[in-house]
Amino acid sequence: MRVLVVLLALSGCCLAQLSVKMPGDIVLGGLFPVHEKGEKSPCGAKVYNRGVQRLEAMMFAVDKINADKTLLPTIRLGVNILDTCSRDTYALNRSLEFIRGSLNNLDVSAFECNDRRPPRIRSNSTGPVFGVVGGSYSSVSLQVANLLRLFHIPQISPASTAKALSDKSRFDYFARTVPPDTFQAIALVDIVKSLNWSYVSTVYSEGSYGEYGIEVFHREAQERNVCIAAAEKVPSAADERVFETILGKLLKKQNAKGVVLFTRAEDARGLLNASKRMQTSLHWIASDGWGKQQKLVESLEEVAEGAITVELQSEHMPGFDEYMMSLTPDNNHRNPWFDEYWQDTFSCILPQYMNAEDVDQEICSMDLRLSEKVGYEQESKVQFVVDAVYAFAYALHNLHRDLCRPKDKVCPAMATYDGGDFYRNYLLNVAFKDLGNSEVKFDSQGDGLARYDILNYQKLPNTSGYHYKVVGKWFHSLELNIDELVWNRGSDVIPTSACSLPCAVGMIKMQQGDTCCWICDKCEDYEFVYDEFTCRDCGPGRWPYPDKLSCFDLPLQYMRWDSLFAIVPAAISCLGIILTMGVVILFIRNNDTPIVKASGRELSYLLLGGILLCYLNTFALLVKPTTTSCILQRFGVGGGFSIIYGALLTKTNRISRIFDSAAKSAKRPDFISPRSQLIITCTFIGVQVLFTAVWLLVETPGTRHYYPDRTQVILKCKIHDSSFLISQVYNMLLITICTVYAVKTRKIPENFNESKFIGFTMYTTCIIWLAFIPIYFGTGNSYEIQVTTLCVAISLSASVALVCLYSPKIYIIVFHPDKNVRKLTMNSATYRKAPTSSTSANHAETFL
Repeated sequence: MRVLVVLLALSGCCLAQLSVKMPGDIVLGGLFPVHEKGEKSPCGAKVYNRGVQRLEAMMFAVDKINADKTLLPTIRLGVNILDTCSRDTYALNRSLEFIRGSLNNLDVSAFECNDRRPPRIRSNSTGPVFGVVGGSYSSVSLQVANLLRLFHIPQISPASTAKALSDKSRFDYFARTVPPDTFQAIALVDIVKSLNWSYVSTVYSEGSYGEYGIEVFHREAQERNVCIAAAEKVPSAADERVFETILGKLLKKQNAKGVVLFTRAEDARGLLNASKRMQTSLHWIASDGWGKQQKLVESLEEVAEGAITVELQSEHMPGFDEYMMSLTPDNNHRNPWFDEYWQDTFSCILPQYMNAEDVDQEICSMDLRLSEKVGYEQESKVQFVVDAVYAFAYALHNLHRDLCRPKDKVCPAMATYDGGDFYRNYLLNVAFKDLGNSEVKFDSQGDGLARYDILNYQKLPNTSGYHYKVVGKWFHSLELNIDELVWNRGSDVIPTSACSLPCAVGMIKMQQGDTCCWICDKCEDYEFVYDEFTCRDCGPGRWPYPDKLSCFDLPLQYMRWDSLFAIVPAAISCLGIILTMGVVILFIRNNDTPIVKASGRELSYLLLGGILLCYLNTFALLVKPTTTSCILQRFGVGGGFSIIYGALLTKTNRISRIFDSAAKSAKRPDFISPRSQLIITCTFIGVQVLFTAVWLLVETPGTRHYYPDRTQVILKCKIHDSSFLISQVYNMLLITICTVYAVKTRKIPENFNESKFIGFTMYTTCIIWLAFIPIYFGTGNSYEIQVTTLCVAISLSASVALVCLYSPKIYIIVFHPDKNVRKLTMNSATYRKAPTSSTSANHAETFL
């Protein structure tokens, strides 16, 4: 450390560069980018308007404070302002001048110069530097802050925004009147999101400003689903070829129309120049490195049109414009660079600088003045320079109040007060309203308040000029007037900057590489969009809403009474019920007539009950399925058929046994009485009831949802088709046996010709069920056809029995009552198999 200090002291002999010096009781240093970087030397020839304005702003503020009778009334401030030439290493070298005053008490007896003489520390004619205002570039501030902290010299920057400078473990003497780039980066992401951009490229300058700023932007963008197509760094010594190469890489990302710039002004201009040469057009969103600088876009207006830039929100400093407009080369001798600035601004040459080579150049007129007409505009950081100077003044005022007597100048206690204590106890605690009535204060990290203007570079209406228009603000959150934005060539349509367009309704993203690049894949008709990458099945009985975001329950389908599939079988059943009831009534009214007695009244009524039950089954099948209706279906269908075919089997069996017995013996067969016949029939019916009861236990009754396809939910009884088929096996057995007996007894005497009608009934029934079974099981996916087919088949079976068995009797009862006598019913015919005996006649009479 001792060696470093001495080397710094000895280096004073080479620091003969120009500077602004104003003596005072307390001297504030200043670091501003008056000149651009040079290519082969530290400083270039070009003078920066912003650098000169910031320098003059510092002197303007010092003049105001020195003239103020209430702020530091007994102390005069001086300045020692240096040019950084926009280069960090050069700025560090120039800053050695600030610390020379700290070396006055250094023991250098152990050192000597090359000529054997002891080293002499050059005194600072302006007095010791108490604090420094600057630098502008973050890279400059980072370098200088590391040096100044070694000598406890506080520093306030009016423009450096690098995030790293908030780290008090490294930069514990640094403060700034501007916020860190963290907030600016968030503001840039907010702008990108407000434009619905999800895919952008970034360009950033080499150095702390660009690298730290873009790092925060990338991190914030990633968290908010904004993808970076390309990220290009501009090296510190970039030429035209470098900018064209960078622009070429940006153009390869064809879908990334938006480009975010976190660059210095000269780098932003380099990109615009390359864009103009290559005749390309991109949409720029830039940090305050571009801000609202007119010089940056000069002669590049067309390629810069539509750019959105961020600028620290600053108030117009009252009095500064008048101050600047009053300056001329004749009255501003304290600024050694003002003549260069004047010549550059007015594109002329002052007489004292003319030589033989400048004979063709215009000589600057004595009447020239800075004004808006010649392009003068107050630079955006002027407020922050003035605020930095006033922050020092208020802190020094408070320090003087606490340590010195009111009429003292700089008392010994104040002169020797530690710079670190001054920074922590006084400088960070100032809070005041500046000349523009804005609040000025520092947070615990020494950072200023984060407030930004959002600007849009637009063409002035009805003119060829361009200007920056304020279209929004950022203070904790973004307020952007989208409708006021103007893009390239005056378009008001927000351009698209997305790797892939949003997927349509019902489609999901299939990612390819970058998280913002995807192809859209359609969900199945029965799927909904679970998230942007996943389709989920709605599940059986559910279907997605039109927006595909969720599902709803499909309406249950079952037979509706207003459906043609229900009306037809219901009409047939109603007709059948009416006819059956008509037959029952006729039979009851003619209960004692021979024709009714001859048909076997007990079994006839039971048979009619079975027919009626079959017709009623239609309504149990058509009604909305419930547990009760499903139980009725099981008992009704099986029971109805078992009654009909059980009774018919009993009849045909009795007839067969009578005539078989008569051919062999005169003995009367057993179990041919009406009572016996009823018992036998009920036994047949009971078997079916028992089977159905077991079926109920094995397959619990209830309802179920059946899904023939993804778009339908059918409410059905919890009966499998195979179960239904098995439940009818017994009735099929009855039909088969009954048919066999019908064939066997087809040639009996005429008074037993009922067996012929039973035969017709059974033949027809077999045909109906042979046709029904394939139709029923072949239409399993169409519940309406299936139910209708079953209803019609049951009704047809009942109708066949009703018509074939009862129509002959009804015909005689209604139309030929004269034939309804015992004699006619006893009329016999020759039985072809054997002669009719008196015994068989007697048995027949008993049967009747």
